Parts: sequence; structure tokens; C-alpha cells
Amino acid sequence: MITSLVASVVALALCCLVLLGLCLWLLKRQRQQAEQQAKRDAIRDRRIKEIDSRLDTFLDGSVRMGDQLHELSRLVTPLPDRITQLEQRDPNNFSFSQAAKLVGMGASVDDLTQSCGLSQSEAELMSKLHQVRRDPPR
Repeated sequence: MITSLVASVVALALCCLVLLGLCLWLLKRQRQQAEQQAKRDAIRDRRIKEIDSRLDTFLDGSVRMGDQLHELSRLVTPLPDRITQLEQRDPNNFSFSQAAKLVGMGASVDDLTQSCGLSQSEAELMSKLHQVRRDPPR
């Protein structure tokens, strides 16, 4: 009976040692995983800061672009009225705008000289300018 009691105590002691070893191994694994998680968190935080910095840069650029677009819009808005006023004031300028429209519709140099009162060289120049706009160089 004492032998079985001693065997039981030894078996219990061995189980305790095994459990203690298992607990120590689990504690070590938990620390390793905590360290790995801390490294991943540091990398993630660094990436978040980089992205935040980039976002701030894009936002600043967007705000500046918006301000510039607003300024351009303010400058461009009155232009159609001013062009109309200039066309009405200067009859020669009106001939050139009329000639540009005719060239856009396919008028020849002779048509321009007869319809708009342009000289031959002016009509040729208008035709060539419009052709360059229509067929840009490659």
C-alpha cells in the first residue's frame, strides 16, 4: 500500500512538473507573441503617420487648387461679355472672327476674301491657322 501511495505521489509530482513546464512554455510563447504584436503595431502606427502626412499634403494641394480655380472662374466669367463688346466695337475684328467661323465650316481662301473682305494673305493665314488647330502636328 505504501508503494502505491509513493507511486501515486511520484506520478502526481511528475504531472505537476509537466504542468509547470507547460505553463512556463505557454508564458514564453505569450511574451513572444506580445513582442511580435508590438512590432506589428509600431509598423502600423508608422504607416498611419505616413498616410496621414500624405493626406494632409493632398488636402493642402486640393485647397490651393480650389482657390486657384475659384480665382480663374472669377477672371473667366466676364470674358464672353467682353468678347462680344470688342466684336461689336471693332468691325475688322468681327471680320476675323467671322472668317474663323467660315474656315471652321470648310470655306476656301477665295470664300474668305469675298465674304469677309480679307486680303489674300490674311485669308491664307486664317486657313492655315485653323488647319493647324484641326490637325495638330505629331
